[in-house]
Amino acid sequence: MDYSSTVLLPKTDFPMRADLPKREPALVEQWSRQMAYQALLKAREGAPAYHLHDGPPFANGDAHVGHALNMVLKDLVLKSRSMMGFYAPFVPGWDCHGLPIEHKVVTEQKLVGADPAVIRSKCEEVARHFIQRQKEQFQRLGVFGDWDQPYLTMSPAYEAAELRALAQLVEKGMVYEGLRPVHWSTGCRTALAEAEVEYAEREDESVYVRLELKDAKEEDLLIWTTTPWTLPANLAVAVHPGMVYVLAESGDGRKVWLAKSRIEAVGKAAGREIKILKEGKGADLESRVYRHPLVEKEGMVRCAEFVTADSGTGLVHIAPGHGHEDYVLGRKCGLEPFSPVNEAGKLTEECGVPELVGKNVFAANPEVAELLEKRGRLWAREKIRHSYPHCPRSKTPIVFRSVRQWFIRMDQLRDKALEAVGQVKWVPAWGESRIRGALGTRPDWCISRQRSWGLPIPAFYKPDGSSVLDSKVIQKVADRAEKEGTGFWFGGADDEVAKTCGVPADWKRGRETLDVWLDSGSSWAAVAKDGRVKFPADLYLEGSDQHRGWFQSSLLLSVALTGKAPFQAVLTNGFVVDVDGKKMSKSRGKPPALMELVEKYGADVVRLWVASEDAKEDVPFSTEIFGRVGDSYRLIRNSLRILLGNLSGFDPRRDAVKERETLDQYILAKMAELVKTVREAYESYNFPAVYHALNRFCSVELSAFYVDACKDRIYCDSEGSPKRRSAQTTMFEILDGLVKLVAPVLAFTAEEAWQSMPGGKSTSVHLEKFPEAVMPAQWSDSEAARWEKLLAARGKVNEALEEQRKLKKIGKSLEAKVQIQGGGLAVEDARLLEEICLVSGVEVLGGSGGVEVTVFPANGKKCERCWKHSESVGQNKEHPNLCGRCAEVVLSGSSS
Repeated sequence: MDYSSTVLLPKTDFPMRADLPKREPALVEQWSRQMAYQALLKAREGAPAYHLHDGPPFANGDAHVGHALNMVLKDLVLKSRSMMGFYAPFVPGWDCHGLPIEHKVVTEQKLVGADPAVIRSKCEEVARHFIQRQKEQFQRLGVFGDWDQPYLTMSPAYEAAELRALAQLVEKGMVYEGLRPVHWSTGCRTALAEAEVEYAEREDESVYVRLELKDAKEEDLLIWTTTPWTLPANLAVAVHPGMVYVLAESGDGRKVWLAKSRIEAVGKAAGREIKILKEGKGADLESRVYRHPLVEKEGMVRCAEFVTADSGTGLVHIAPGHGHEDYVLGRKCGLEPFSPVNEAGKLTEECGVPELVGKNVFAANPEVAELLEKRGRLWAREKIRHSYPHCPRSKTPIVFRSVRQWFIRMDQLRDKALEAVGQVKWVPAWGESRIRGALGTRPDWCISRQRSWGLPIPAFYKPDGSSVLDSKVIQKVADRAEKEGTGFWFGGADDEVAKTCGVPADWKRGRETLDVWLDSGSSWAAVAKDGRVKFPADLYLEGSDQHRGWFQSSLLLSVALTGKAPFQAVLTNGFVVDVDGKKMSKSRGKPPALMELVEKYGADVVRLWVASEDAKEDVPFSTEIFGRVGDSYRLIRNSLRILLGNLSGFDPRRDAVKERETLDQYILAKMAELVKTVREAYESYNFPAVYHALNRFCSVELSAFYVDACKDRIYCDSEGSPKRRSAQTTMFEILDGLVKLVAPVLAFTAEEAWQSMPGGKSTSVHLEKFPEAVMPAQWSDSEAARWEKLLAARGKVNEALEEQRKLKKIGKSLEAKVQIQGGGLAVEDARLLEEICLVSGVEVLGGSGGVEVTVFPANGKKCERCWKHSESVGQNKEHPNLCGRCAEVVLSGSSS
């Protein structure tokens, strides 16, 4: 007789092959149709709130792998917090204004010089197009949020809120217009924030220049610069007051002053031997006057603490119009910024050197060197390769030039901001020192941009050219903007706009726009206004570059207007890098598009990749890495499938039992440990620990142990036997907990498994809460110690069985009976050891000390149904090839 039909084999509609790219879209549709996100918020009404405030990505292209990393991390945080019982809404946002979009529009649609209103209209079209695309892509990734009501920095309500924040800054006297050096993009003709620039290697001319001292014609100051084009703007030389300087013979009849510690390096660079004649401190050189090397003017030596001897000569060329430290020293010494460079990056007549007028500053570098040489002022020159800031859009090197711009005073903010930093939890902890460093050296915040696509700075200019930025005028602009947006500022006549704002008709409106970092940095105020995001938020989570970007701009504005930080904790993720550790930046065209990954691997594999990596550091990406993550995914999926299959015909409302077998108690104890580990990992944002704990439990505890050990009970006992029901009840509880624990990571797979589970349940696993870490009632320290002995013995048994297989004495483990001596095992452990060792008999001889295992051929014959060897096989006349247990099950008809 064929007994295969009497065996209760696993059955489930949950497929082994995930086919995620095809299955997942149906779940996205289901969540949308069922309004799963709204249902989740309703289910958590009245619960403690947890708010993560979304840092808005630019709406200027499709989402890429970097977006996936950050957005999945946010979703992991929020889904896990929700399953911990928190009310955890998510209001996504987009940064709509600024250079990334305007540059794209102007260059691709050939709108250079076009009317600002036309540019703005086209920019809005592009922004809305990519907002929709990114929104669909993030939803496809399984991210829950209020996608129908995102916050947009270009919406009228948001613009009005930002303008009102600006009005408060003006009211507090924090905003001023001034001439000072800024990062200037000659390709895009606008100022840039430090956080916007990218660094790239380039080769430049560096020169050592002799500046003749007026009071000692045979003595020169020796300076070094990598930007020779700034020499026409030189107004001073800086020395460190406490540094040791020497007057040295340089071999050409003249003497030069330089730092003593730089003699060897400078001599080597110039190929000269330098002999010290005398030495003194930097303070001794202060106030000495020198003649300019290119024009008829003089400069003076000034003392400055920022001077170092790390490079150069220890004497620093100072051009207050072309550098922050230069500017600060210039202000201290009464030197006005001098910047003879136009918006195109060309030297103007003001430079005083006819040969250089009209030259691009970088092209002028070798010409400056040649002029210095002709005039006997060039001491040495060399080519150097160095990291230099570039415009991320035009790819042109940045020019530091002084332009009249609007600024926020940092001296009114810095100390309060640094104090607020200490009240925030930074994850990882080094984030605090990074933002402290950025704040400590930050110059006044340049908030104006020479662009069309942005929020206007509502400044007016009187007929005499003087500027007016009035808080009451800004409030009026905000009131109108709240109804129709700020487009009106860029259209119509000046006198019409002036009338709207209540200022004289002959005042001209300014054409500058606000820095987009002020746009996004005021999001806490704009979004918190409608109550959807609380203030301060529980968490900000963005890339590590945002210490000098969004984290900082948000902090500064919040401290300025409320006196405290807008966040209680800040979590940063690293960059996505290739296997060599090189950043995969969007501007270089390297990162794979998000949808390419989703369509190839499925969103859940992408999500599992994010969880598996320590995202607080840079995250490596490669197809090989995704392949390994795919293996882990299949392990978890197959574990869920095995459990579902073993629950075929089981209804927990009808069939669950309270009493459990010893093996079931063990796995429930392991499950309780898993729950505790995973919940703690989620709580501390340690997602790799979640990944590894789940992976290990599925591979070691379930697949390699428990499920195998339960097969005999599940497959061969009668359908309703207490032992079988104990195993099924346990498997149901494990599956229920496992699906919930994995849900924040494998959002789609968990939902699919949840819908395949027996018994009454909610419409979505994402409405559920995590299981509690509860040990079985019968579990104790002594039981845990007992299991240590049992598993140690099992390991020894497996080794012995493998040895017998190699000797061809047994095939399957069920062909064996084992005798175990030592290990502190009790005689009554025999039945349990038989079950977990998958053998047909165990004899425990007792004793302490090391475990010794002897393998014998099993007693009796092989049962054709369960394959165990038993002396009861042949005792039943109707089924002589079955063991007693199997014969009883078949005769009772309870195996189907």
